[in-house]
Amino acid sequence: MNRRALMGAAAAAASVALAAPALAQTQMPEIRWRLTSSFPRNLDVLFGTADAIARRVGQLTDGKFRISAFPGGEIAPPLAALDAVQSGAVECAHTASYYYVGKDPSFAFFTALPFGLNNRQMTAWWRHGGGRDLGNELFRDYNCIGFTAGDTGAQMGGWFRNEVPNLQALQGLKFRIAGFAGQVFQKLGAAPTQVAAADIYPSLERGTLDAVEFVGPHDDEKLGFVRVARYYYAPGFWEPGARLHLLVNQRAWDALPDLYKHAIEVACNEQDSEMLAKYDDLNPKALRRLVAAGAQLRFWPRDIMQAAWRAAHEVYDETGTRNARFKRIWEAYRAYRDEEYQWFRVAENSFDNFAYPAAAAR
Repeated sequence: MNRRALMGAAAAAASVALAAPALAQTQMPEIRWRLTSSFPRNLDVLFGTADAIARRVGQLTDGKFRISAFPGGEIAPPLAALDAVQSGAVECAHTASYYYVGKDPSFAFFTALPFGLNNRQMTAWWRHGGGRDLGNELFRDYNCIGFTAGDTGAQMGGWFRNEVPNLQALQGLKFRIAGFAGQVFQKLGAAPTQVAAADIYPSLERGTLDAVEFVGPHDDEKLGFVRVARYYYAPGFWEPGARLHLLVNQRAWDALPDLYKHAIEVACNEQDSEMLAKYDDLNPKALRRLVAAGAQLRFWPRDIMQAAWRAAHEVYDETGTRNARFKRIWEAYRAYRDEEYQWFRVAENSFDNFAYPAAAAR
């Protein structure tokens, strides 16, 4: 082969190689999905995470795979997002799995348990400690697959019309609280109820509720709780972290090309850390504004914390006797939690206990 022919063949080969990715991209199908969120649009970090996932998937697929995100209540009730995905009414939902403990108490493990794993510990358990397999085993029973997609970090303990100086003050207290925490507070004498985010403020304003908890300063400021309840408690020991998921209909997932599956995984992984980064940036500023607006910070008395610890573990043991799956997950989760707690006591807790008070004392 002469030099001119060799160069021509090389150029042709290079042209084919360069065209291949573009050709593959143009041949990818155009797919449209709907995503229902459990949160209203005005909660910009929570609903914004669903919106960011949808936009990122579009970017990664050159607009071939488009997901439209809808706030809670627009195409499905906020606390029925799982039902909408399970039935195929929508392809996916951004939600907190512990909203569905009425279907199976095991859903609580994958958002938050009282005195459970914090954000970093939950990430470790989900990715490396067997949590992902246990979660998706449960989600499959509801025709779903789940991807972690955001975490609030440790939450606040809620807004109260009156101070809570001791256990007696909890008796008969009408408290909006979600997940297993409601059962813990019921053991402590309160009257827990679950209310969707958009309905919390009206219920508190009308006196239907005596106290509410939601997330933390940034969201709580937006919902206006400080206007009707002044006492702001910490910590939210029932949510040392609260992990959200993108739940995807299993049939819709199975039908996706691999490239689109990877796009969802990438988008969820990005938002899994981005949500907490946003809250860690926004919450300190919002807390200062809330205090300036009249919020009075309070910390749970030790007797309430101790009673809650005992009550929580009683609830877990009692639930395990009625639900074999819960018992199996609790045994694995508890062993992992206890090991993580011991490690965090060594470096994290010893640093925190010195540095945070030292900075505050300057």
